[in-house]
Amino acid sequence: MTLNGKIALVTGAASGIGRACALALAEAGAQVVAADINGPGAQATVDAIAAFQRRAVAVPTDVGDLAQIDTMVKQALAEFGQIDILVNNAGVTRRADIMELTEADWDRIHRVNAKGVFFCLQRVAREMIPKRSGRIINIASIAGKGYAGTSNAAYAASKGAVISLTRTASQQLAKYDINVNSICPGVTLTALSNDNLAVRAREAGVTVEEMQRLRVADIPLRRANDPEDIAAMAVFLASPGARNITGQNYNVDGGIIPE
Repeated sequence: MTLNGKIALVTGAASGIGRACALALAEAGAQVVAADINGPGAQATVDAIAAFQRRAVAVPTDVGDLAQIDTMVKQALAEFGQIDILVNNAGVTRRADIMELTEADWDRIHRVNAKGVFFCLQRVAREMIPKRSGRIINIASIAGKGYAGTSNAAYAASKGAVISLTRTASQQLAKYDINVNSICPGVTLTALSNDNLAVRAREAGVTVEEMQRLRVADIPLRRANDPEDIAAMAVFLASPGARNITGQNYNVDGGIIPE
């Protein structure tokens, strides 16, 4: 139990990678604030955390709204008194060719994936700075490193922003002993990625099963991530073993991006 006594705030915790991170952090000993725009989904994650005999609370939050970010943090502090770990995970996308993307797509994706990540980081860092301690883990993507199979160019740009933010924030927050890293998932089996897979299958005129086979064939290890693969890295980066790691952007992708 490496995270006993720690308080973790996870955004986008209702499903997929966020839910897996919330559960894994709780299993490792942390108490958890599960934030998501989907309030009932966040509560379902909290209910699942009960199996680990950890305290957890659900906080409905739209991370694209700064007032809601502030409320989320205040509720976390009211419940637990501190925030030791932020998993900055909430994100959106849709499958689209570069010439199909609209201004509305760009604004929606960057509102959550870039603006939301930045202002969650900034608001939580305000609470970590006086304690001179904290771990911030941003969920980026290999799309931000040039992965050709990205869902769309706007999404790739938003995740590139997260990677750049991670590097800069790690430098500027290091003097407060706050570690900032990101995880860059590759193909990961979530409801969001499966929706995009179905669109790709229709575009290619093949079955979803055939598209699944083609997707895995491009991965050197021949398997896609489960959300728990990302959660395992998040737990490590939050743990004492990662105390001297900061400013890094770690691929968890089965070998797709060799860097």
